[in-house]
Amino acid sequence: MALLTADQIRDGLAQLSDWRQEGASIARDAAFADFAAALEFVNRVAAAAEQANHHPDILLHGWNRVRLTLSTHSSGGITAADLDLAARIDTLL
Repeated sequence: MALLTADQIRDGLAQLSDWRQEGASIARDAAFADFAAALEFVNRVAAAAEQANHHPDILLHGWNRVRLTLSTHSSGGITAADLDLAARIDTLL
């Protein structure tokens, strides 16, 4: 899959909620009411990732916080698949 240009990444991120570029990845943090709600969200993200066959790095930390990081490892950076999954994840919040 082709890497996106800096302009394409910027334009794509402008369409998303709270995602930011961090080097060759995009990332988002979310906070939830409690641990159970955070874990429920992680499970919804996992189902969406399986459906898309594109898997984020997921960090559940603290007692209610989740950090998601997306990058297309096989391409070495950010591709349309990352922005597409990020948009899908936004609908899960």
